[in-house]
Amino acid sequence: MKVLVTGGSGFLGSRLKKFQSNWIYLSSKECNLEDQKSFDQTLKILKPDAVVHLAAKVGGIKDNSLHQADYFYKNTIINTNVVNSCLTNNVPRLLASLSTCAFPNKVEFYPFTENNLFDGPPAETNFSYGYSKRNLYVHCNSIRKQYGLNYSCFSPSNIYGIGDKFNSPNSSHFVASLIAKIANSKDGDNLEFWGSGIPMRQQLYIDDLCKIIPKLLENHNTEEPLIVAPDENLSIKEMIEIAIKVSNKNINYYFNNELDGQLRKDGSNKMLLNKIKFNFTTFKDGFRKTYNHYNSGVEE
Repeated sequence: MKVLVTGGSGFLGSRLKKFQSNWIYLSSKECNLEDQKSFDQTLKILKPDAVVHLAAKVGGIKDNSLHQADYFYKNTIINTNVVNSCLTNNVPRLLASLSTCAFPNKVEFYPFTENNLFDGPPAETNFSYGYSKRNLYVHCNSIRKQYGLNYSCFSPSNIYGIGDKFNSPNSSHFVASLIAKIANSKDGDNLEFWGSGIPMRQQLYIDDLCKIIPKLLENHNTEEPLIVAPDENLSIKEMIEIAIKVSNKNINYYFNNELDGQLRKDGSNKMLLNKIKFNFTTFKDGFRKTYNHYNSGVEE
């Protein structure tokens, strides 16, 4: 099967290439996904049997919160163009990446399930990004219902690992920022962190997702926005404590109690594990591998 991956030069796409080297990886330099004619032409030339849609405008909590219009517009345009071009160019299989950010800010019971997707608005800090991902799900599912094509979506939790943006003040995710902050500190430093340390997150090691995506391409043939997340759900404070222990540094830290973000966003992986068998990497092990690679440039 000829598989085309959008977002091929992004964090996830670049890492996926190490696991699926025979797939075709499309970068923004090769095709502007905000221009539907450009993607139409790419599909006409390559004629893929399947598209794995990973391309998105992504960033950290602060940038998401401050630039809601940019995140909504760019992601909506990219997603709509990709899905519509796949339909009009008769691509029979599409697997599109959502995010657990699309799920409600609060639900009655945790962990939430795929059925909770529309039970309330996304968190305010990810409001526009979350809705753009919901729109992607609606688009894929409506094509599935109207045209009978195998277009499905998966919803990964927070992703971290080798290849992330570690030193970008606006677009770095929490774990990447944490790694850079601790690696660049020295014994006795007192580090500042945003928020209160109370919010909890499921951190998904990128290599796990890279191994899962081919399984989903083969086995996720239903309309559910399938949640891909480990069982482990840690507070920000717990993650910082683990990070300091891994670094073997004598570091102090404090929270500034600003822009705390969503308190909980943990999703159930039961539906996923009913489709595939998988053992997730613990946060301690995944953080250690990523931290050591950041310091040395060598993978374990």
